[in-house]
Amino acid sequence: MSSDGKSITPSPNISQANQPAGGEEGTRTGIKLPIYMDNHATTATDARVLEEMLPYFTEKFGNASSRNHAFGWAAEEAVELARQRVAKLIGATAKEIIFTSGATESDNLAIKGVAEMYREKGNHMVTVVTEHRAVLDSAKRLEKCGFRVTCLPVQNDGLVDLEDIKRAIDSETILVSVMAANNEIGVIQPIAEIGRLCRERGVLFHSDVVQAVGKMPVNVGKMNLDLASISAHKLYGPKGVGALYVRQAVKIGALIDGGGHENGMRSGTLNVPGIVGLGKACAIATEEMPKEACRLAGLRNRLKEKIMSRLDEVYVNGSMEHRLPGNLNLSFAGIEGEALLMGLNDVAVSSGSACTTARLEPSYVLKALGLADDLRMSSIRFGLGRFNTEAEVDYVADRVVETVARLRELSSAA
Repeated sequence: MSSDGKSITPSPNISQANQPAGGEEGTRTGIKLPIYMDNHATTATDARVLEEMLPYFTEKFGNASSRNHAFGWAAEEAVELARQRVAKLIGATAKEIIFTSGATESDNLAIKGVAEMYREKGNHMVTVVTEHRAVLDSAKRLEKCGFRVTCLPVQNDGLVDLEDIKRAIDSETILVSVMAANNEIGVIQPIAEIGRLCRERGVLFHSDVVQAVGKMPVNVGKMNLDLASISAHKLYGPKGVGALYVRQAVKIGALIDGGGHENGMRSGTLNVPGIVGLGKACAIATEEMPKEACRLAGLRNRLKEKIMSRLDEVYVNGSMEHRLPGNLNLSFAGIEGEALLMGLNDVAVSSGSACTTARLEPSYVLKALGLADDLRMSSIRFGLGRFNTEAEVDYVADRVVETVARLRELSSAA
């Protein structure tokens, strides 16, 4: 169990993750073990992404801000191509893309940057209780600085009520932040409708679109977004790099000063290889996302059916209608999630968010859905991704069924 979360087993190496299942045999099948199904925590870097990144560590290692020689020019050209690729995937312009170290920084920059720049207009922010910790903790920081924060509830299916947002916005509201797709339960919020409401009220709208980008269509114009946070490692790119979309008419204060990089919004020497990787990951997603999303939805539904048709008292957490194609979050009555994770020692899944430090406590997201503590403690998140196969789905379903049945039998005998 890592200190970054409750998922078990290490990530597969790149050669494993980018090849069809096979090779070294598992205990009962020809598939390769362990099986990785925690793709909402992180994804393996696609081999095509890595291939494009490698020259920028060695041959083309220049600083993108070095304007006096060919090494710098090559780096700058690569960064600008990546900027265009990120923008194309989300329907933005290249000038609206600011590179960061990842989604946490992007969320912090969006929220705190708006608070600094628009404080004379108001001191109120609206968000949702199921947001990522980077949003919730940034909001808490604003409260310590004298801002008011309204944290709205969600309904039992995980969706926020638009009427609640309407009521929450007042004359002092400067920002609404609602994530596009939840990292634990995969529920997709009505972002376009929320954005339309914010535009009508003259309030800026930010969304953490980290889990959505590359898995479902995201268009910042159609969604009425002013700011949007992106992370490379959630769409088969490298860790440690991300982006923030900032609509051209919007101004934000910087968190990091010193050099005026990224239009003065994020100073620091650019991570050229990482940015190249993010750009390539976005280019792949632009081409392959529709087909991939359909395949993952099929695998997810297959996994759900194979588990729920053979076990009783299994419950889906969150809306199935409004859900990411590769997400399945289930609660198994009568057992503890930690025991199930231990039993599934050849499958990497999660009992919560890997972005929260490891704690033996129920998910705050599932609590917001109104689940009782026992069902919250027995929840497992399956995150299917690009490199998962039908054979792996069938193996995991069998392992879950036999492990749950065994744990329930032991519990009843105790």
